[in-house]
Amino acid sequence: MSLASRLELVRAEIAESAVSAGRSPDELTLIVVTKFHPASLVADLVALDVHDLGENRHQEAQQKAAELAGLDLRWHFVGQLQTKKARQVRRYASAIHSVDRDALVDALRSDEASVDVFLQVNLTDDPERGGVQPDALAPLVERALDAPGLRLRGLMAVAPLDEPARPAFARVRELRDRVVLPLAPEASDLSIGMSQDFHEAIAEGATHLRIGTAITGNRPVRG
Repeated sequence: MSLASRLELVRAEIAESAVSAGRSPDELTLIVVTKFHPASLVADLVALDVHDLGENRHQEAQQKAAELAGLDLRWHFVGQLQTKKARQVRRYASAIHSVDRDALVDALRSDEASVDVFLQVNLTDDPERGGVQPDALAPLVERALDAPGLRLRGLMAVAPLDEPARPAFARVRELRDRVVLPLAPEASDLSIGMSQDFHEAIAEGATHLRIGTAITGNRPVRG
C-alpha cells in the first residue's frame, strides 16, 4: 500500500471514530510521526497536505527541520527530552509534548515567542517510561503556568502495554478535568492515541493523535 493510501485510510478511520463518538473530525489534529524515516518522506507527506510532524529524537528532528525549513511544517517533539537539549528543541518545535519535570519547565523558559507544551503523565509505576506521576501533576501545572514563553495546552500520555488503552486514556481525561482545568481552563487538549489505539483515544476526547507506522509504514532498518 502506498503512503497516500495509508494516509487516506487513517484519515477515514479518524473521521469515522470521531463521528461514532459524537465529535467532529475537525476537533482532531493528526501528527504524523516520522522517526527514522528520511526527510524525503516528510516532503511527500507535505504534498499530501500533512503539516504537523512528530519526532522523538532531537538530533534527527533538528536535521530534518533544517533540511525542510522552506516547507510549511509544524514540528511536534514527542519523545523524552533531556534538560540540556531543551533550548535547542525550542528553536524548531512548535509544540513539545513530553514536559514532565520542573527542571525541564525551567529550561524551556524564555522571553522569546511562546512554545506550546503538553505535560506528560506517567500511567505506570515505571519511571523509565517518562512522565510525571499523577499525584505530582498539580505543582507541575502551576510551574508551567508561571514560566514565561510557555503556553500550556494540556496533557499527553502513552497507554501502558499491559492494560486496555481506553481505561488508561479515561484516567488522563479525568486528570485533566480534576487537576488541570481548575488551574488552567484553557489547557483542555489531550495528546493521546497512537497507531494501535487512536480509536480508543478519540472516544476518550483526544485532540492530538501521534500516528506513525500506520501511515509511514515500517521504520527503515538502521545499521
